[in-house]
Amino acid sequence: MRLDGPIIAIGECMIELSDLDAADGRVRLGFAGDTCNTAIYLSRLLGSEGPRVSYATALGDDALSARMIDALRAEGLGTDMIARLPGKLPGIYAIEVDAKGERSFRYWREASAARQMLSDGGLDPDRLAPCGMLYLSGITLAILSDAQRERLVAQMHRARQAGRQVAYDGNYRPKLWTSPNEARHWTIRALAASTIALPSIDDELALFADADEASALDRLAASGPAEIVLKRGSRGPVVAVSGERTSPPCPEAERVVDTTAAGDSFNAGYIAARLRGAGPVEAARSGHALACQVIGHVGAILPRDLTLAR
Repeated sequence: MRLDGPIIAIGECMIELSDLDAADGRVRLGFAGDTCNTAIYLSRLLGSEGPRVSYATALGDDALSARMIDALRAEGLGTDMIARLPGKLPGIYAIEVDAKGERSFRYWREASAARQMLSDGGLDPDRLAPCGMLYLSGITLAILSDAQRERLVAQMHRARQAGRQVAYDGNYRPKLWTSPNEARHWTIRALAASTIALPSIDDELALFADADEASALDRLAASGPAEIVLKRGSRGPVVAVSGERTSPPCPEAERVVDTTAAGDSFNAGYIAARLRGAGPVEAARSGHALACQVIGHVGAILPRDLTLAR
């Protein structure tokens, strides 16, 4: 896969609070969010040899928003498509992890600046046009108003019609939508405008009530993207391309500490491998290897001094 232009990831970067059970009462503060996590890992994996990775969102004019932008720049991300909205603030989420490493989240995002990223005074959607790939998720769509969703889906269609890549991860979070019907409507429209689908089986079954995995793949294959990678956690992904379905053997993670960003890092590993010339099946193995590494550490983003699995 070759791109004629940068990768633009679109979504919400939030303040992340983790290690909530620290004995001294302190917590660990970071910056993360599903598409932002993928953008960071893509930037690390591609380095200076690959296409530029930029992040598109909206933040406030406060000190934490400024720190977040500095952190994204330190990761090599382009930040020129981050709108600054006076008086607004970034969202916050806290990670809670059970004994098996499974995570749950608590959010404070109702007034997040990112909810207005494509509204008047925010980011001009036409600035997304000169890209090689658009990357977004169901969370990106969920936090926006209908008018902003229309603008974003229109840009996805324009990118696809211009021969660009459009990668979409359904990432269904019921609490962000007014109803499952609303989520299904926009997911179907986003898939129809995408070239690559990177869904998770749990999300697909929860949202569409498919009879089984095969039925979910049948529906996804008919939805629009030519390249589908269905994530299945520790069982490894299923790759569906040109009518062929392959489940490459993938080893389980050596340890599971925190499953935050498992799917996000998988997506980054997959896309980066495809851009390095790997086929979909080989790229799926790379995505799984990176996800296994990420869930062995606390929080969404690995320390920068670690070599990433490929």
